[in-house]
Amino acid sequence: MQRRFRIGTRGSKLALIQAHMVADHVGRVLGLPAEAACEIVTFKTQGDIEQVRNLSEIGGKGLFTFELEEALHNGGIDLAVHSMKDMPTVLPDALVIDCILEREDPRDAFISTKGTSLAELPKNAVVGTSSLRRGAQVLSKRPDVTIVPFRGNVETRLRKLADGVADATMLAMAGLRRMELEDRATAPLSPDEMLPAVAQGAIGVERRASDDEAARILAHFHHAESGLRVAAERALLKVLDGSCRTPIAALAEISGKRMSLRAMILTPDGKEVIETARDGMASDAVAMGVDAGNELKSRAGPHFFTSV
Repeated sequence: MQRRFRIGTRGSKLALIQAHMVADHVGRVLGLPAEAACEIVTFKTQGDIEQVRNLSEIGGKGLFTFELEEALHNGGIDLAVHSMKDMPTVLPDALVIDCILEREDPRDAFISTKGTSLAELPKNAVVGTSSLRRGAQVLSKRPDVTIVPFRGNVETRLRKLADGVADATMLAMAGLRRMELEDRATAPLSPDEMLPAVAQGAIGVERRASDDEAARILAHFHHAESGLRVAAERALLKVLDGSCRTPIAALAEISGKRMSLRAMILTPDGKEVIETARDGMASDAVAMGVDAGNELKSRAGPHFFTSV
């Protein structure tokens, strides 16, 4: 009898959409309807429960993954679906992520009724975001702006904006597209305007390293190019010991066999910005990320990280 895979996910609308995307892939590989091939199991993580404080105040990365990984360890689920931007760079022993779905648009979306871009916002505008990366980049370009916390899922943050809590906010284009809310974006922000988070727009599937059957199935829909882009960005993040307490942005792009990588670290107030870039063979993705990370770390010096 064919094994039915238990897929673990957070319970938000976006997380469930992403879990069902994975279930659809598994079903196609097995030649079965998704509901016959998989069972979706929802979890409430610490990051979902804490909706007031910024993630940087309550532990950073890992807040959206612990409960899922614990269930993987104890056999409660077979696969865990993650937004890769939420993933710590070091995984627990005996767990692996070797399946990355084709990456969605990695850009941030600017959403406002007060202007079509950050530059057009009125003086002393209020921008809602709980992302240190977004807040720091906003302040680096518009130091007059006030940043206010904006936690919650996509619908919650859009509702806060409609209620006048802020004049503008930013959300990931990938999430808006997956939820068919792309029309809510005033405009996508180019990487020159807002460099994305590491692995933004990428979905990863985590499994037990010992689960050979899961590995075989996941290999059918791993997207190699997206995997290389994510590997480069996460290698940089690992060097910088990146958490939600340090504003770090990066974007790897591939053309043919070559990869370009842009990266940036900032202080939360946006007053210090250090950038670098690399260009090389896509097959050297991890080495490029490590090299760029080491450069940023060297140029910033230890005081930069202790200041955040």
